[in-house]
Amino acid sequence: MRGRFITFEGPEGGGKSTHVQALSEWLKSQGKTVVVTREPGGTRLAELIRGLVRDEMDDPPVTRCEVLLFLAARAQVVSQVIRPALARGDWVVCDRFSDSTFAYQGYGRGIDVQLLKNFNDFVTEGLMPDMTILLDVPPEVSRERLAARQAATSAAGDRIETAGEMFHRRLREGFFELAHAEPKRFVVIDAAQPIERVSAAVQTAVRRLLA
Repeated sequence: MRGRFITFEGPEGGGKSTHVQALSEWLKSQGKTVVVTREPGGTRLAELIRGLVRDEMDDPPVTRCEVLLFLAARAQVVSQVIRPALARGDWVVCDRFSDSTFAYQGYGRGIDVQLLKNFNDFVTEGLMPDMTILLDVPPEVSRERLAARQAATSAAGDRIETAGEMFHRRLREGFFELAHAEPKRFVVIDAAQPIERVSAAVQTAVRRLLA
């Protein structure tokens, strides 16, 4: 039996990494074999690409180059990690996937979303998540959480985190439009709530796949 593919999406500061790990542990407690991965990343090559698209540099990628780098990383992790795991019957939980490209580079950067979807179909060979959990936070909460994280780690924000308020408002609206277009796949959760409530809401949503 094919495994299940769950992705987490949303604006910066929504707690995706935290809830990816929490869901993974919960699924294991339900007897599932779980593979956790992230985008961009998940393979050696894709992790190298992650550094190129996220780090500040003297020669940052232009928007079209940025898109192609994200897509290249996705092609690698789909081929080497996600599809083999699903074929084994494992459950895959991924921190970001195709919808981030549509929101960030489409709604955020202004590239035609349908064009991005066409490119994405090529690199994923049509692979779509069984469920996408959208952890939503308003821009002011996102800013507060990013500032707290940067203060705790003494690390500056990356290129995307520091893209500006209007950019982040556009991408949040983009995520909402994507969710509205596919209500059967998306589950929208208010991630400004306490972690325990968010985690409980995630588990409630995923129980549908377990059934």
